[in-house]
Amino acid sequence: MPEARRTTIDSAEVERFSALAQEWWNPNGKFRPLHKFNPVRLAYIRDHVATRFGRDPRAAKPFSGLRILDIGCGGGLLCEPMARLGAEVVGADASETNIEVAKLHAAESGVTIDYRATTAEALADAGEQFDVVLNMEVVEHVTDVDFFVDKCADLVKPGGIMFVATINRTLKALGLAIVGAEYVLRWLPRGTHQYGKLVRPEELERALTAAGMGVIDRTGVTYNPLSDRWQRSKDMDVNYMVLAEKTAQ
Repeated sequence: MPEARRTTIDSAEVERFSALAQEWWNPNGKFRPLHKFNPVRLAYIRDHVATRFGRDPRAAKPFSGLRILDIGCGGGLLCEPMARLGAEVVGADASETNIEVAKLHAAESGVTIDYRATTAEALADAGEQFDVVLNMEVVEHVTDVDFFVDKCADLVKPGGIMFVATINRTLKALGLAIVGAEYVLRWLPRGTHQYGKLVRPEELERALTAAGMGVIDRTGVTYNPLSDRWQRSKDMDVNYMVLAEKTAQ
C-alpha cells in the first residue's frame, strides 16, 4: 500500500470550526473576539508589510502587486481587508464549509479572493509561493507545529515574510484565554483551545529558525477592558504575534 501523506490537520478541530461556520461574519456572535481582535492584527500586518515592501500604508491600495496567503482563513475575516488593500489574496482552509461561507461573503461584498479548501502541505507540494503568509491563530490547532511551520515557510518567497499569531502556553493564558474566555465570559465556545496545544514563543521561534525563517519582530497583544479593545503590548504571556522573514537568495 502507498504510504499515507503526512498531514497537519486535526480532524476534530476542523469539525469544530465547520460547525460554527455560519457565525464567522456575525460581529456579535461566537467569533466576536476575532472581530474585536481584527483591528490590532490588521494594523500590525499593514505597517510591517508597508515597511518591508516600501509601500505607503496610507495609500488607497498599498498592497497592489503583492501575493498574500491567509492559511487557515476561516470565513475570510483577514482575506477581505487584504484584498481591499490591493493584494492578490489566496485564502486556504481545511474546512470546505468555512470556504463556502467565505466565498459567499466575498461575493456579497464584491471582493475577489481565491478561496481554496486545502492545506499548507498541499500548497507547498504544488510549489505555490507568496510575498506574505498570514498564519494567524492556526498553530494551536494543528497536530504537528514543527511540520506545519516548515510547510508554511516553504510557501514564503525568498525576501518574503510570514506573520504568526497564537497563544502562549502559560498558567496566565490558561486562566484568561481558556477558563476566562471560554468558561466564565463565554467569549468563545468551550473547547476552542486546548492548553496542551498552546505554543510558547521559544518553541515557535525554534520551529521558524529550523524552517529557514528569521524572526524580525515580536509583540504581545492584550485586552483593555476599559476601552474594550485589543492593543499591542510587551506582555507576551497570553496572546502574541511574531514576524519572520525568509532571506532573499
